[in-house]
Amino acid sequence: MRVLVLGGYGLIGEAVLGRLIEDGHDLVGVGRDVHNARRRKPGVRWIAADMSRLLAAADWMPLLAGVEAVVNAAGALQDGPRDHLDAIHRLSVAALVTACEQAGVRRLVQISAIGANPASDNAFFRTKAEGDRAVASSSLEWTILRPGLVIAPAAYGGTALLRALAAFPWFVPAVLADRPIQTVSVADVAEAVSRAVEGDLARGQIIDLVEERARPLGAVLLEFRAWLGLPKARVVTVPAIVGRLAGTAADGLGLLGWRSPLRSAALAALEKGVTGNSTPWAEITDRPPQALETTLAAMPAHVQERWFARLWLLKPVVFAVLSWFWLFSGVVGLVRQDAAADILVSRGLPGTLAFGMVLAGSIADIVVGAAVVVRPLARSALIAMIAITLLYLAAATALAPDLWLDPLGAIVKAVPMLCLVLAALAILEER
Repeated sequence: MRVLVLGGYGLIGEAVLGRLIEDGHDLVGVGRDVHNARRRKPGVRWIAADMSRLLAAADWMPLLAGVEAVVNAAGALQDGPRDHLDAIHRLSVAALVTACEQAGVRRLVQISAIGANPASDNAFFRTKAEGDRAVASSSLEWTILRPGLVIAPAAYGGTALLRALAAFPWFVPAVLADRPIQTVSVADVAEAVSRAVEGDLARGQIIDLVEERARPLGAVLLEFRAWLGLPKARVVTVPAIVGRLAGTAADGLGLLGWRSPLRSAALAALEKGVTGNSTPWAEITDRPPQALETTLAAMPAHVQERWFARLWLLKPVVFAVLSWFWLFSGVVGLVRQDAAADILVSRGLPGTLAFGMVLAGSIADIVVGAAVVVRPLARSALIAMIAITLLYLAAATALAPDLWLDPLGAIVKAVPMLCLVLAALAILEER
């Protein structure tokens, strides 16, 4: 049958697509930016659409043509420049339900979250529950799945953070290390979706998808460290104040377009633990979802997983250093414009041209230094840094080649900085 998968290139959505492809379905994937998705899943027909703008049944109708089932794997953790929880989780889902009823779509599978509650003070859980309520009040053959902490071969957001903390040198830092966590393999989530789409589940069920036994977050991190093949280390509980400061900083980065898993909404959710009831799914399938140990054993870690885990926490450091370096360089150029221009004048350039070059270079440095920490502008800023650095090196070689032999390495130091920019460009993408 033709199945529409919302959020088809996310952590869960991509696994769901893979399973439904195996099942032989005709798939249509939906997401805001499907350029990379088309390369990764060329057998899927992709439609670019922003759910936060699909707020009326009529908006959904073009996407539902010929569709027999819909899987909603879309979601966002916290409000931000790109994410509006009420629109994505509640208003858009309500419009989707109405559109499905009008278009004759038979089945709707809603992937919600453990902890979804309309009375929650956490906007993520509250809006998820309100979307669930719209689904549950429909005349469709609906299933609501509520997975715990989803573990997958891919690593985005929270699962990437788990790997990074587990790979920390000397010890494993953890905020709220004693909070109970129940994980679920993304393969089990995809299986549940497959069964629901095929009609193998009784209609109108809300099912938790969690492993049978809860364990402290610290124990989860140690399992990941062992999976990565790293030496044993002990968990060190990070003071709550540090976690709150990290959450505040992550919220600030969120305003710049960076979707950090350390944002305050995630920490608030973790405060209550991630636990559910594994019994209903065990009764349906005669087994509970896989335990964490089994999940990790099914996806062996290799050198690329260790590289990723070690680099992930360095990513914000790399971008912060780049921003500081270029901003500082630009400000110094403006403050000491006369001294910088004198160097060029001593090499034979007219004074006016020398001052103009220093001013232009300083402004360019400040612009790219500020832009690199704004996520939508980061790639362009990094490319501009490469171009500016090469221009500086070419100009220095032509006008003042002796500076290559300067004892303080004024020109030579640009080469490792260029390498750092290239490294930042390589690790920029989130998924």
